[in-house]
Amino acid sequence: MPTNGAAKPVRVLCTGGLGYIGSHTVVRLVEAGFDVTIMDNLSNAKEEVFHRIQKITHSEETAEGKVGAVLDRLRFFKVDMCDAEALQKLFKDHHFDSVIHYAGLKAVGESVENPLEYYSTNVGGTLNLLKVMDTAGCRRLVFSSSATVYRPKAGPIVETDPTGASNPYGQTKAMIEQILKDLHNADARWSIAVLRYFNPVGGHPSGLLGESPTHPNNLLPYIQQVAIGHRPHLYVFGTDWDTPDGTGVRDYLHVDDLAEGHIAALRKLEHEKDGCFLIHNLGTGKGHSVLEMADLFERVSGRKIPRKPAPRRPGDLSSVVADPSLAEQELGWKAQRSMEEAMASAWKWQSQNPNGYDTQAM
Repeated sequence: MPTNGAAKPVRVLCTGGLGYIGSHTVVRLVEAGFDVTIMDNLSNAKEEVFHRIQKITHSEETAEGKVGAVLDRLRFFKVDMCDAEALQKLFKDHHFDSVIHYAGLKAVGESVENPLEYYSTNVGGTLNLLKVMDTAGCRRLVFSSSATVYRPKAGPIVETDPTGASNPYGQTKAMIEQILKDLHNADARWSIAVLRYFNPVGGHPSGLLGESPTHPNNLLPYIQQVAIGHRPHLYVFGTDWDTPDGTGVRDYLHVDDLAEGHIAALRKLEHEKDGCFLIHNLGTGKGHSVLEMADLFERVSGRKIPRKPAPRRPGDLSSVVADPSLAEQELGWKAQRSMEEAMASAWKWQSQNPNGYDTQAM
């Protein structure tokens, strides 16, 4: 069990911890022995997620089904990071050793349409969080960034490649990264890990957690919706990209691998005697096109995925693939799960939860 030096579990706050990636990370943290507090404003998540996390981690017996109940090593509070007063109270009532920061808006297309909302929420909310952390003396942070901060590049992307996001969502991530770098430069007590992850897919092997398909922004939830008949076909946004089959190529990785990457970064920060500022890509180093993903899902699920060409979406890129070697060298992390495994877990999640978290898992 990880401890904070006083024989007590390391206390971690996960902002946006009921979201897709956050919820999977919370499960891994609890299983690894951390003391976890989830903070989420529920704008894009459901309270049901917390109950499912409890079920997976066998902590529901002491929770009595009440969201916000103080558990042995797991608890949830409905708090918005844009509410500075609520943040201050949370940090006053709970003494955190570290923060994993997921909270924020995340849809590329939506960010192009509503840039002010994205800058206000993602950047403004993060500033609130950092100020409260600093006042509380909690200066260890793992930041959930994105590959969208990079400029377009033909080959695998390394951490030293130029940044230059092509959409407001990516710009908010890049701005936060710069704020964090400036913060560390001004105060070396801060230990910060920036994780630029690529495209998470899949779900928990139990089928209880996955990417909510009701308002999909990513490829795989769209494919899943077609597979169960909720959508007639898969729109392929752009068939004239400079890729082998003309469709967009992305580096997809299993969400559980991504969750473990965040924990690896957290452990790295814990073992740094002095403050540090680290940046790592989290990906597989392998790219799959839209058509390849649809074909693979057909093989795994046994369902047909009809496709229909559509215009490119604003802000999209032709190919985005990681070079994750630095994370393996410095964090000891490497994606372990196959794309077939990710597809199978995604299909299990979708089959058991056709309406996402609005229905109980079978």
